[in-house]
Amino acid sequence: MGSQDGKDDLLMFNVSHLRCEYRINPIGLDVKSPRLSWQLQSDRRNCMQSAYQIQLSLSEDFDEIAWDSGKIRTDQSIHVELNHFQPSPQTRYYYRIQAWDDAGNDSGWSESAYFEMGLMDSHNKWQAEWITAQPSDDGDTSCPRMRKQFNVKQPVTSARIYVTALGLYELHMNNTRVGEDYFTPGWTSYRKRLQYQTYDVTHLLQDGQNILGAYLGDGWYRGYLGWNKEREIFGSTSALLLELHMKYADGSEECILSNGDWTAAPSAIRMSDIYMGETYDARMESDWSDSSQTNWSPVNVLEHPKDIIVAQENVPVTQVEQLQPIALLTTPQGDRVVDMGQNMVGWVRFSIQGEAGQTVELHHAEILDHEGNFYTDNLRAAKQCISYTCKGDGVESFEPHFTFQGFRYVKLVGFPEHVCLDEFTGIVLHSNMEQTGQFSCSSPLVNQLHHNILWGQKGNFLDVPTDCPQRDERLGWTGDAQMFVRTSSYLMNTAPFFTKWLRDLEADQGEDGGIPFFVPDLRSSTSEGWGDTSHSSAAWGDAAVICPWTIYEMYGDVRLLDEQYESMKRWVEYIHVQGDNPYLWNTGFHFGDWLGLDSKPDSYVGATDTDYVATAFYAYSVSLTQKAAEVLGKTDDAEYFKELHTNIVHAFRNEFVTPAGKIAVPSQTAHVLALQFDLLDATARTRAVDQLAKLVKEAGNHLTTGFVGTPYLNPVLSDAGLHDLAYTLLFQEDYPSWLYQVTQGATTVWEHWDGIKEDGSLWSADMNSFNHYAYGAIGEWLYRYVAGIRSDEHQPGFRMVHIEPQPGPGLDWVEASLETMYGQVASSWHRLAEGEMEIRVHIPTNTRGTVRLPGAGAQIVLEQGKPLDQLDQISGVQDIQNIGDDVEVTLGSGSYQFTYKDTDAKKDRDVQEAALTESV
Repeated sequence: MGSQDGKDDLLMFNVSHLRCEYRINPIGLDVKSPRLSWQLQSDRRNCMQSAYQIQLSLSEDFDEIAWDSGKIRTDQSIHVELNHFQPSPQTRYYYRIQAWDDAGNDSGWSESAYFEMGLMDSHNKWQAEWITAQPSDDGDTSCPRMRKQFNVKQPVTSARIYVTALGLYELHMNNTRVGEDYFTPGWTSYRKRLQYQTYDVTHLLQDGQNILGAYLGDGWYRGYLGWNKEREIFGSTSALLLELHMKYADGSEECILSNGDWTAAPSAIRMSDIYMGETYDARMESDWSDSSQTNWSPVNVLEHPKDIIVAQENVPVTQVEQLQPIALLTTPQGDRVVDMGQNMVGWVRFSIQGEAGQTVELHHAEILDHEGNFYTDNLRAAKQCISYTCKGDGVESFEPHFTFQGFRYVKLVGFPEHVCLDEFTGIVLHSNMEQTGQFSCSSPLVNQLHHNILWGQKGNFLDVPTDCPQRDERLGWTGDAQMFVRTSSYLMNTAPFFTKWLRDLEADQGEDGGIPFFVPDLRSSTSEGWGDTSHSSAAWGDAAVICPWTIYEMYGDVRLLDEQYESMKRWVEYIHVQGDNPYLWNTGFHFGDWLGLDSKPDSYVGATDTDYVATAFYAYSVSLTQKAAEVLGKTDDAEYFKELHTNIVHAFRNEFVTPAGKIAVPSQTAHVLALQFDLLDATARTRAVDQLAKLVKEAGNHLTTGFVGTPYLNPVLSDAGLHDLAYTLLFQEDYPSWLYQVTQGATTVWEHWDGIKEDGSLWSADMNSFNHYAYGAIGEWLYRYVAGIRSDEHQPGFRMVHIEPQPGPGLDWVEASLETMYGQVASSWHRLAEGEMEIRVHIPTNTRGTVRLPGAGAQIVLEQGKPLDQLDQISGVQDIQNIGDDVEVTLGSGSYQFTYKDTDAKKDRDVQEAALTESV
């Protein structure tokens, strides 16, 4: 590193982890003002950035400086906009950063990174035409393939493909697959938004003749979608739009465009559908240079809008990992079944040596029934079947193209008598989000619960946040998404994922402000606006407010909050005009506390009054919209929403709280929502806390909450001083509980608390997913309360880190970390021998934090062996306060280790033992 003003050269201080719009070296950006982020590393505690300098260059060696910020005195290091810089389309910019800390040390220049712009304002730039295969007269359902042969005249210095499709596409250049992403161009609100992708294919071109080809699949656009067995919801014809831009060594350029010069032919993919699976006949394979004139015919040019096309916004779906099967089973019914050992989403890559014309099938299921037989009833109409016909020339390998399955078990049909597990590999597919959260503790069951939550996210964050990945549904349910958004953002970097999905939510929002049940929406694709306002449910439509606010808080993304602000306002105003009272929401259809265990027979809706749920969420969304207005400097709006919120709370109390301060709705969820959303005065709040504890105990120290109440249950208990009771709920192993699913062998989170009942029977056949992440929202409590890693809405994105671990009965240690935009935040606590507590934390460089030491108020606290009350001896510690029985320490960046006598250890164990005894 460099230094100045005689500062210590031995100190480490550098810039790393360079990103543009959350990504490492992205290409194809259409953002008019790209934002850069970086992390700082220093071995000095309490290190803050005091200034930075950014340089952009058109060359990797920085001989052609395109823009230089100069030295900017600020501590901002994330989402830094390049002021007065106007990027040019289809241009790559290399960038590097140097920073100065508050002691005057400079980092020297970082290693370089780059971002590359896409077409920008692409609807004005597309020269290509939409092309489609000629319709078949014989009912052929195969996926068409299209190709274009062209010559490369001289050495190519740069080649980019810009491409999208109606349906799905898979590109090939000279018999090599282009890119590592799948299910492109992704699922959006197709009539309003359609993504395109950018590929660097310079390395795939060759001198002389080249062949560019593409397969087209039905995908979400025209395949089966929803549970009504409908097809062609968004469109009836698959089509391709593509441009290949080549730059030659002599400075000239050439474009290869999709147009009427292309040809099309049937493919070996005889059928491919997201729900149904894929049928492939290897006997029909031929490479892209196939010269048979009888197979190839001219394409048709299709008229379709181009002004809806945008650059890819989400991270792509990729093959993220591979799983090897753990067993080959023979069921009581005689089926041969491969057990992958994990309920996963993706497909199976397999090898086989068979005779020409021999057909094998792979059927996929999540579970075996209580007798050990292959079970597919819960898939409903989704067949999830892969059919492969051998060409018969030795060992053949296959994996699908345009479908995915949710499964753990694979039934083999038509395979040779002897098969080897090595011939099967599970390919895990999901949006390629970086895993940011790590959590482990002394309980193997809780560790498995965390594993299940993570794998629920892997299986359902496949381009959109789906409810489930296996049956004939797989829709972007808004309620599930908002319930899980904070947990998901602890586990993975979800900012680009939710950015894209929220733009679709806004696109599908009705003219009256109503929000669909799921996004992309199936109905609004065929008609303008909502029309039927009964389809905007409380807690589901509130995703329009809760999700952008949560992303702002977790990532500090003001731009996304600003972008979604009008959508937030429109949703709140939609609620405001419902019913006969502008401060209550007491009309329309609502899912309520969906799948609450206190529901009436033959009902999916919990006992909590739906008007109660709707008004509670109304108040919550207004409060968040008020906060967003304050962040964005919209003071008039903020005052309006503040007054509106006050009136809603007043109306809520008049309607649902008795004069004596008792909540009139006697359910766990009703009390949880009133406490979580701060809807009660002090007297009623105290009474609600006591009543909630009573309701939990009356249920045998079990929950009765559904989708709406469960995410907030444990946080509310912990915040209300009932943290031991929250731990008791966590550690229950019988139905209903989180660990009940774990004890039943679950590897993902279930849709129902008793998807598999204690006697082995199943909850139902028609709505019983075993990979449904909503109840996995308990993950937020594990990170925020048990490990104690908390954000700060006033300094978002973990600019200010709060670590408030709350040990409880049943755990001896916890270790957790979160990779934030600034770097890793870490928190761990261990109960040591002789009654000591050890707490370790890490605060990233260029941030500050607080750590709450539970039960340390009257103890002697040591920080790495030094008494904490001797501040002048401890670098980085800025302040100490006693808060009740705890000690709160204000810290600069760095790693810290605190130890003190743990007076709560025995009490926690006694509480856990007493609670479990009472439950039994």
